[in-house]
Amino acid sequence: MELPVNTDGRWQFWIDRGGTFTDIVGRRPDGSLVTHKLLSDNPEQYGDAAIAGIRRLLHVPVDGPVPVDQIDAVKMGTTVATNALLERKGERTALVVTRGFRDALRIAYQNRPRLFDRHIVLPELLYSKVIEVDERIGAHGDVVKALDLDTARAELEAAYAAGFRSVAIVLMHGYRYPAHEAALEAAAREIGFTQVSASHRVSALMKFVARGDTTVVDAYLSPILRRYVDEVARELPGTRLLFMQSSGGLTDARRFQGKDSILSGPAGGIVGMVRTSLAAGFDRVIGFDMGGTSTDVSHFAGHDVSDCERAFETQVAGVRMRAPMMSIHTVAAGGGSILHFDGARLRVGPDSAGANPGPACYRRGGPLTVTDCNVMVGKIQPEFFPKVFGRTANEALDDDVVREKFAVLAMEVEDATGRALSPEQLADGYLDIAVGNMAEAIKRISIQRGHDVTQYTLSVFGGAGGQHACRVADALGMTRIFVHPLAGVLSAYGMGLADQTACASNRSSGGCDRMRWIR
Repeated sequence: MELPVNTDGRWQFWIDRGGTFTDIVGRRPDGSLVTHKLLSDNPEQYGDAAIAGIRRLLHVPVDGPVPVDQIDAVKMGTTVATNALLERKGERTALVVTRGFRDALRIAYQNRPRLFDRHIVLPELLYSKVIEVDERIGAHGDVVKALDLDTARAELEAAYAAGFRSVAIVLMHGYRYPAHEAALEAAAREIGFTQVSASHRVSALMKFVARGDTTVVDAYLSPILRRYVDEVARELPGTRLLFMQSSGGLTDARRFQGKDSILSGPAGGIVGMVRTSLAAGFDRVIGFDMGGTSTDVSHFAGHDVSDCERAFETQVAGVRMRAPMMSIHTVAAGGGSILHFDGARLRVGPDSAGANPGPACYRRGGPLTVTDCNVMVGKIQPEFFPKVFGRTANEALDDDVVREKFAVLAMEVEDATGRALSPEQLADGYLDIAVGNMAEAIKRISIQRGHDVTQYTLSVFGGAGGQHACRVADALGMTRIFVHPLAGVLSAYGMGLADQTACASNRSSGGCDRMRWIR
């Protein structure tokens, strides 16, 4: 599809910072595109992969200043907040609630997704301290109990002294009558809290639990996200910096919030998939985005990105939140998914080798992964891969260690089961498992919802998508596959094709009820 040519002689950079790889698409001043791919975590070679990619495309030394006068804009998607949520490494957060509701978010809706489990394991809470406040505003705005601001301030000061710097404020009916929340917000900022998330600003809609969960997520992730955004901004002073939101629209870096960042990278892939597929004449598409850490699948049948399926109440990593997000189903089957044998069966994932140490063939002592399976069966041939591996980042993929490890694993399988398999057969068996996992994920968002998947085109992208596309299509009975020339970096390309969006609020309904697309 055609892209407008820069008229001011400057570059644009579109970046997807994934869990394993960071993809960079640079648009030169003449409108032509150049691509680059880096490991997201390679501390011996560079700091932040996104900035390192920009330096390389502009031919700037690793420690040299970025020539920002040559850059028009940088558009990014990042997994920084997503990873912090998955690993529970967000900011230490205190929750402020109306007295009597300290356990409301923990109790939540009492859903039992596994009805017959005798031992229920609840997700780890994101907040580590609760402050109950004497106050209560009724459903119609009547003050049932006046706010005891002095006592509340004293408890906030105690939390601050204990090291808390992030606070989430969630009061009964605060979405509609925010006076008490606003007073507590002002007090928290005066005390010195660096992150104050009030529910009437974060999620101004009824339902205490959903509103509270979303506010806590925002308080928990926004400081982590802000530090990363500030780090990038320091390297690019004065540059127009935009970030992809989970809804599929770009926003200014200063407005980028934790609650809107969970699907930042995958959303760029959906935008790229939709617009490139429509340009190629396909309007019913199954998106198959296989990266290094996971595979994201999606369904599209429409005329533009605004027709993409979205969810407003979702659960990610055991955490409920309410924010507009692309409807994406993720399965832990990426190129870096680790191969397991427990003495009786073969398993793939859900854990990933990531970028460091990465798969065994990356020369960092990593475990066998799906990528190594493809090396073993010959789908990936080291002589055709760039020599960017090893401690010095100038070596080819190591296929020798892959053969050695698969030979050892084949012997373990034979000793445990009595079944003799060649290393190639074993690798192919693991690939069958990974393909089955990915095909099941596609069935969940298509066949189980009444869509005839055989009438759709499988749009394949992501660094590992092309290695598995035909087997996935065969497993689903699909007969048509679309692979864009930039499929390996399509999520980054999608950042450049995306529109800037803003929340169109409707106070009569209590908050953000739709997205406004700004061309």
